[in-house]
Amino acid sequence: MNRGARKEERETRMEKMNHHKKKGIGRVARKITFRSLLPLLLTPLLLLIPVSCGDTQSEFTPQRCYFVFENSTHNDATLASAMTPYSGVFTTVTHTMRGGARYFVFTSNQGTSSEKIFNSIDQKRTLKLGMNNGLIVGYGNLSDPPIFYAFDRECPNCYDDSRVPIRSFPLRTTSNGMAVCQTCQREYDMNNGGNIVKGDGGNKLTRYRASTTGPYGVLSVN
Repeated sequence: MNRGARKEERETRMEKMNHHKKKGIGRVARKITFRSLLPLLLTPLLLLIPVSCGDTQSEFTPQRCYFVFENSTHNDATLASAMTPYSGVFTTVTHTMRGGARYFVFTSNQGTSSEKIFNSIDQKRTLKLGMNNGLIVGYGNLSDPPIFYAFDRECPNCYDDSRVPIRSFPLRTTSNGMAVCQTCQREYDMNNGGNIVKGDGGNKLTRYRASTTGPYGVLSVN
């Protein structure tokens, strides 16, 4: 092979090498560009994803509560009315001591009230009626099937269990399913998850997990 042919062959090889280098650089540039743009491309998509976990977690309070009541044994009509769907009744549950005996006290938003003495099973059970000896139970009337609610009786925007001495801010229930705080004047809709419907903004009613097996069945709140 003469000198001219070898020179031509070397030039051809150099052109091929340069071509491959440019091609490789282009690929790297494209990768870098795509990686740098990826966060910008994903951010609008993330903003469109609904944030539902927080709402679900805050639906029920982490506060401790424990109450089991067998109405098949006690046959309390005031509580039974609150455990009847579509009745519009919300019943406040407390307990008291009188003459050395303990009693459950039931007061409905329709003006009825009753008491039941603790039996031997009640005496042995753990009992914690919310944050300060008071629950409100009943069915909401804005859904089908209706939702059975158990709320704390204390106003969630006034009561502070870290205050010494502890001061109570019990809610008053109305015949149309509202819970009213006499101190801050807020009104809470018990038919709609305890949302504030009147007064300043703030926390909705403190809600516990609850279930009932029927008007004269078992009520469980925890």
